[in-house]
Amino acid sequence: MAFDWDDLKHLLAVARHGSTLAAGRALGVDQSTVQRRLVELERRIGQSLVQRQPTGYRLTAFGQELLPFAEAVERSVQAFERQLCTLGTETAGVIRLTCPEPIVNRIMQTGLLDRFHARHPALRVQFVMSDKYIDLSQGDADVALRSGDSDDDELVGRKIGDSIWAVYASRTYIERHGQPVNIEDLAKHALVGFDDTMAKHRIAQWLRKVAPDAPMAARSSSVLGLVYSVKAGIGIGPLPLPLGDAEPDLVRVLEPVAELSRIWRLLTTRELRRTPRVSALFDFFVEEIETLQPIITG
Repeated sequence: MAFDWDDLKHLLAVARHGSTLAAGRALGVDQSTVQRRLVELERRIGQSLVQRQPTGYRLTAFGQELLPFAEAVERSVQAFERQLCTLGTETAGVIRLTCPEPIVNRIMQTGLLDRFHARHPALRVQFVMSDKYIDLSQGDADVALRSGDSDDDELVGRKIGDSIWAVYASRTYIERHGQPVNIEDLAKHALVGFDDTMAKHRIAQWLRKVAPDAPMAARSSSVLGLVYSVKAGIGIGPLPLPLGDAEPDLVRVLEPVAELSRIWRLLTTRELRRTPRVSALFDFFVEEIETLQPIITG
């Protein structure tokens, strides 16, 4: 036997207020609606639940027996609605933040996340470290700190700063092989670049364009791998300014290349932007934009 919970609400209102008119006022509907819903409930149950008297409506004996069970349903529905409301507005849980590995270390050095966790003790940030673009739309992460172009219409974001790259070499490499004086000279040197898994990255595309015949001394799938390779003196290569300038053993042999510059953005999906936990981190980062900018731009 199937019936609508709304029908039980009408039964309870009549039991409490003693008339269909008063029950209608309590429920915000007209009297005829209350009467119609009671008739429908009785039809589905197959028993009379109310009887009309000169002074109003009273429950039948069968209706009186069902009353505590109807009240129990009401309490359960109210508890469900309260919990639903709480879960919908509660700022708690894990937020997965994807960004390149070097950014994690720089974020942790600033105390940025300590301040966030102090403000939202029920929230925890979990890093998803990758130089590749993690698919937010597929649920692989919640928020991204990302440089480069984004053509995903499902994402919304905020510019944080600029991603600027220059070409670096180790002092050891320069002592042994000299250094380029312009971009054209790159073809004369051993280079460090990305492997095939990062073939679409602008750095890989740029090196293929300006020095297609230069020997590749090392390939890596991460920016951190590029830093280690250049530091080892294996070859020279493009690095983001915050990483290259932070290494005392490295020399900036070519100044920032405008062609390699991109925007750093804070990104999430339209749907996640409306959730309390993601909004908490997103809004906090926007407030702390002056702290974030040196992390990503140097």
